[in-house]
Amino acid sequence: MTGILLIDKPEGMTSFVAATRVRRMTGVKKTGHTGTLDPMATGVLPVLLGGATRFCELLPSHDKAYTATLRLGTITDTLDITGEVLETREVNVSRAELERALEGFSGEIEQVPPMYSAISQNGVRLYKLARQGIEVERESRRVTISSLELIGCDEEKGEYTISVECSAGTYIRSLVADIGEKLGCGAVMTALRRTKANGFPIDGCITLDELAQLAQEGKIEEKIIPVEQALDSYRSVFVTAPQARRFGNGGALSLERLHLNDPSENESVRVFAPGNEFLGMGEVDQDELKVKRLLIK
Repeated sequence: MTGILLIDKPEGMTSFVAATRVRRMTGVKKTGHTGTLDPMATGVLPVLLGGATRFCELLPSHDKAYTATLRLGTITDTLDITGEVLETREVNVSRAELERALEGFSGEIEQVPPMYSAISQNGVRLYKLARQGIEVERESRRVTISSLELIGCDEEKGEYTISVECSAGTYIRSLVADIGEKLGCGAVMTALRRTKANGFPIDGCITLDELAQLAQEGKIEEKIIPVEQALDSYRSVFVTAPQARRFGNGGALSLERLHLNDPSENESVRVFAPGNEFLGMGEVDQDELKVKRLLIK
């Protein structure tokens, strides 16, 4: 069983545990996931099965999409509601003022990653330092917010729901905290749902309960997406049967004998055998196409 399952991760579960449950239900020896979701978050979690895990770092990141709920007037150490409350402030913010504030976060912005994140600094994960009460200076990074819209509000409670489309690497918790600081009252994220990741929308996902039911019925394979589909942003090259055998054995192919227009140095391409069988990824190296990653089923 090789490919990708799109899981709607439940709240209160780590991405690692979700992938482990998928492994047990499918019976594959190895699973992996792309784009870690915090335990409190729900939504799109692509889980790679078997040989598909070899392509994890090659999957295009694409933009991601979320819906998030924020509460004004509260500041925590984790920037979400699960953390320790550091400060509460008075809130005198109208819906119109919030919408104006959101406008300032569209496009390219600078964002400082939160301490409670999996980013490594000097070989140590930031969240491990944060748990020890250690805060270190983090370099800001440029991220892109392509769409930011207010989609729900409860002005009495000071709670608002936003829809966000953003580049990979954007921290929604940090975005919420920055919005709160701009308004002068602070803000904390109370809920997060990822609605799109790696090009896959939430409406194509299944829950772990639904996966368990499919396992009982022997229908899991109906939901598996071929890994080459997730790699469709790369160009494709189709090879002959002899070339497929050579490539499958780790041998490089002469570019002169391939139908690949204007190949770029170090370009990665999908390689298909006759019958549209996906063999793996190749990489252009001078006048050859070398094996970058083979699909092992």
